[in-house]
Amino acid sequence: MAIRASLNLGLTSSLKEHFPNITPVSRPEVKDQKISDPNWLVGGAGGAGCFFVDIIKSKTHKIGYQIRLKFQITQHSRDYQLINSLVKYLGCGILREVAGRPAVDFVVTKFSDIDSKIIPLFTKYPLKGNKRLDFEEFSFGKEL
Repeated sequence: MAIRASLNLGLTSSLKEHFPNITPVSRPEVKDQKISDPNWLVGGAGGAGCFFVDIIKSKTHKIGYQIRLKFQITQHSRDYQLINSLVKYLGCGILREVAGRPAVDFVVTKFSDIDSKIIPLFTKYPLKGNKRLDFEEFSFGKEL
């Protein structure tokens, strides 16, 4: 229970009621928060990343909507510096705090960045599992 209590959302109120004396395990602070290996990035994206098509309202598009590809990784806000290092490592994207949650998103929507940086990265360092299928659809079936 001490490990569960140390996770992002901690113990639910009913668990706190049943285990009132549980002390969360202390989590070490990671000081070196930069990306040094593309495999680490791909592994993280396999768990917390999303490849999807975003449809947003637009006053500048004739049909009133814009359709764009979007790559996103979400992490707890304590990992802000680590996620910020993605912008430097990949040379693209932005950071956005998630409203109502202690989380931060790394987001890439610029098509040229997706085409020249994101797709080649995940082609060279392939994802494993079901996320690989999401990427294949996202990448328009480019040669993988």
